[in-house]
Amino acid sequence: MGVKGLQYFMETCHPDTSVPVDLKQMALNHSKAYPDSNATLVVDGMGCLRYLYRCQAWVHGGQWQEYMHILQEFITAFKAAGIRLVFIFDGAVEEQKRAEWVKRRLRVNLDIAKIFQYIKSHNQQPNSRDLFCLPSGLATFSRFALKKLGQETWCSVREGDYEIADYALSHNCMGILGQDTDFIIYNTVPYMSISKLNLSNMSTVVFSRERLCQVLKLHMTDLPLLACMVGNDIVSEQQTQRLRNIALASYRKKHRQVQGGKIYAVADFINAYHPSEGAFGLSFLPIHGSEKEILEKGMRTYLLPGQTSPWLECSPTIPESVCLMEKFIPWDILQAAKEKHIHAECYLVFNVLYDGVVDCSNTLEDEDEVELPPQAILYLSVRERIYGLLLPAQPDCSSNSLSVKEWFVFPGNPLKEPAKVTPKPLSHREVPPDLMALWFRTDPEVKRVQVSTLLGVFDLHDFTEDLQQFDAPLIAVICLVTYIAIRARHLSLEDIDAYLSQAVCVRFKSFTEMQQIRTPVVDPRAVQLGSLFVRGLTYLIAANSACGFPFQMDELMPWKTFDGLLFHCKYLQSHSGCPNEELLEGKLSWMSLFVSIRAVVLEACRRRGTSIHSQPRRLQYSQARPVNVDDLRGERRPQLQATARLEFSQQPGGPAHYQQGHRPRPRHSNRGRYHLAPRWPQSQN
Repeated sequence: MGVKGLQYFMETCHPDTSVPVDLKQMALNHSKAYPDSNATLVVDGMGCLRYLYRCQAWVHGGQWQEYMHILQEFITAFKAAGIRLVFIFDGAVEEQKRAEWVKRRLRVNLDIAKIFQYIKSHNQQPNSRDLFCLPSGLATFSRFALKKLGQETWCSVREGDYEIADYALSHNCMGILGQDTDFIIYNTVPYMSISKLNLSNMSTVVFSRERLCQVLKLHMTDLPLLACMVGNDIVSEQQTQRLRNIALASYRKKHRQVQGGKIYAVADFINAYHPSEGAFGLSFLPIHGSEKEILEKGMRTYLLPGQTSPWLECSPTIPESVCLMEKFIPWDILQAAKEKHIHAECYLVFNVLYDGVVDCSNTLEDEDEVELPPQAILYLSVRERIYGLLLPAQPDCSSNSLSVKEWFVFPGNPLKEPAKVTPKPLSHREVPPDLMALWFRTDPEVKRVQVSTLLGVFDLHDFTEDLQQFDAPLIAVICLVTYIAIRARHLSLEDIDAYLSQAVCVRFKSFTEMQQIRTPVVDPRAVQLGSLFVRGLTYLIAANSACGFPFQMDELMPWKTFDGLLFHCKYLQSHSGCPNEELLEGKLSWMSLFVSIRAVVLEACRRRGTSIHSQPRRLQYSQARPVNVDDLRGERRPQLQATARLEFSQQPGGPAHYQQGHRPRPRHSNRGRYHLAPRWPQSQN
C-alpha cells in the first residue's frame, strides 16, 4: 500500500534510510524531551491486522479467543516499555481511492480461489506465504476487541491515513506504527514498520523521510509530488506514465541504469524543474492540463492542516464533509451516529446515514460452491431491513425512495459499479419504529421494542418471548443459524448440529483447552459455513447499532460465540454420524442447553416453511493426515467468486445487480481429491 516501489527502494537501494530503533529507549528519550506527555504510538489499525492476527489456523473462520490473547500480549509488551498505544481504523473508503480498492479486492478474489483449490487438492490449510487470507470481519471485530482490552480506539470519518498522520502530529506522538509508505510522504512524526517489529526486544525500524530526502536531494515539501508522479492509491501509475517516461529518458542520458531508477529519475526531474524561491505551482513542469489537475489533487491529500507546498499555487483548504442524508435524518440521530462511529462503538450505521455508501471486503467463499450463496446475497434482506430502520422509505413524499450503494465483494462480481439497495420495512410492522425513541429513550417498554425490532431484522420477531430464556450470545447464534438455514435452503441437520454444538462448547472451554483443538482435515464447505456465520455476526452488530443497542456489543462478538477450529471439528464429527452426546463431549448440562436452542431453531425453520433433514455427507479424504497444531508453531503467518444457484437467484427482493453478478461454475465430479462417500452400497458390476 502507499507509494509504488518506495519501500523496496528504501530497503534495497538505500538500506541506510531504514534506521533500527530501540522502542523502549525511544520512549525514554521522548518522555525526557516532553515531560508533560506520554510516549504514544499511533497504530494504523487496518495496516497492522496482518501482523496482529498471528493465529496459525486462519482458514476455518478465525480463532477469536487466541486472537484476543495475542492482542493482550501485544498491548502488554508496549505497556512494559512505557509506551501508550492509540489505534485508528479506516472508517470508510474514499471515492478517490475506490479504483485502487477494487483492484486489490479483485486480486484477493483470485488468491481465495487458489486457496480453495489447494484445500480441495490437499485437504489442508495452505502452509505457504503466498496463500493467506485474513478471517472475515477481522477489521470490524478488532476495534471492539481493542476497546474491550482497554485501548484507546478510533474510527476515521475520512481517509484513515490522513487522520492518523494528523492525530500523531497534533498530539505530539512518538511515532506511527504501520505498513504503508504514505506515512513517509506525510510531513508528520516518524513512521515505524510493523513488519520489522520484534516484541521480544521491542525493536523495529524507522523509515526516515529526512534520509530519503538527502539521498534524492529533495526538500520535504517535494515528497508529495514524488509520490504522485511515481504512483499511489490516488494517482495511478497510468495517469503519470507520460511524465515518468520524460523523467526516465532524461535520467538515462546522464546515468547508467541502476536499481530504483524510476525513483531516482522522478527525483531528478523534480529537482530540474523546482520552482525558484518565492514562486509556486506546477507551471514549471512540462505537463498537460489534465496532468496538472491530477497531480494537484493528489498532492493536496498529503498536506495536513496548516501545511503548504511550493508546488501548489494556493494553500489547500480542508474540504467540508457533506452529509448527503442530512435533509432526511434528524440532526440528533446524525450526531449520535457520528459520535458512536468515531469512538468505534457501532458498525455500518454512520456510513449509511452519512452518504449512503457501504462496502464489504473479501470473504473466504468458494466460487465453485453450488449450494451455499455468497454472504453478500445471503444477508441482503438483513441489510435491506437495517437500511429501512435508518432511512425513510419515501423521503420526499413521492414515489422516489432512497437507496444505499453497496460495494460488496463476492465471486463473480466485477465491482464495476455499486449495487443500489432499496431500504425495506420490517415485515411484522405496519408503521416503522421511531428511531428517536429506539436511540434515546431508556424506559423498559423501549427496551422490549429494541429487542423485537432487532429480531425482526432477522425475521424472528415472533420468537421474542421464546428467546428471553437465553443470554445474548446464544440469541445471536440462534438468529444467525436460523437465518442461514432458511435462506441458504441447503443446510442439513448435521450442519445445524455443528453450528449449535460449537456455540455451546465454546462457552465453557478455557483458552488452554482451545489451544489443544485439532482437526484432521480441512473441508471446503465447512470453511464457507464458518465464513457465513462470522460475516453474519457483523450484520448482527450493525442491526444492534441501528436498534439502539438492545444488547451489549461485547456479548455479540465472535470470542463469545465462535471458534473456527472448534466448528470445523464439530462439522466433521456431525457429518461422520457422531451422536449428539459425543458432539457435546459427554457433558449433560451442555447437552441440555444444546437441545433447548436446537428446538427453537428447528421450530423457527418449520414456521417459515423450511424443512431440515438429516443429510450426512460422510466425508472421505485420500492421503489426509491429522494436523497437529504444534507442527505449525514454527512459522508465523504473513499477511497476506459464482453462483446464486438458480433457485436462490429467483427469490424476490434481491437487486438484479447481485443476481446477475454471481454465476455458477460447473461442478466437476472428481475435482481434486475430495469425495463424498456414497450413502448406500453401490452394486459391484
